[in-house]
Amino acid sequence: MRSFADQIGDILDVTPDERRALERLLERERIVRRGTTLVRENDRSTELFALKSGMMMAYVLLDDGSRQVLRFLFPGNMIGMAVVAYGKAPQTLVALADSVVASIDRTQLADLMYRHPRVALAIAGLEQVERSALTDRLAGVGRTSARARVAAVLLDIRDRMRRCDPSIGAAFSLGLTQEEIGDATGLTAVHVNRMLRQLEDQALIARNAGRVTILDEPALVRAANYVDRMAGLDLSWLPVPPNR
Repeated sequence: MRSFADQIGDILDVTPDERRALERLLERERIVRRGTTLVRENDRSTELFALKSGMMMAYVLLDDGSRQVLRFLFPGNMIGMAVVAYGKAPQTLVALADSVVASIDRTQLADLMYRHPRVALAIAGLEQVERSALTDRLAGVGRTSARARVAAVLLDIRDRMRRCDPSIGAAFSLGLTQEEIGDATGLTAVHVNRMLRQLEDQALIARNAGRVTILDEPALVRAANYVDRMAGLDLSWLPVPPNR
């Protein structure tokens, strides 16, 4: 399993004390079966979660009853961070696969941030990565073609999976239905299917039994106008602990 502590460790040279504090934060585990709602929009809660294994999504329901997927979540992601500012959950969290989460009360997070400010700044940096990725998705839904939106989702999912498992190359198991991709891109499932077939016809991807293989990554990146926001994260300015 990949924990939030591992993700922080990827971007910050953590001290032993910082690592122990992160691991204590993640001690309370909870199993969430596929299809189970972990948190429902507008539920009152003081808990946030760190995804340790599996896959989840965050979405909101619109006035017409349709669903807008905001994020797909992978091991190492902190989820439900909005409880640090609100007493109600602004989005629904659902497991897309059997998952394990660590339950964290917001007072625990506050204590860690107070005691370990470098970790707090790293967490803030990761939240900015997610904010930038969501901004990209919003711009894409409003201004780019259906083909570009679907291509961007494929690249985003592959890159997030690769951060959990560096052995992943051009081929990966998508783990999403066409309806879920549609809810993330503002398209119908039928339109998503059409765009996937178009990307196949253009020899940008291949599909087989739920797996996607990226055949021409530079061309797919151009088609999607895609930016891997995690790749641009810069925490080099953070202070080095005195004992390092």
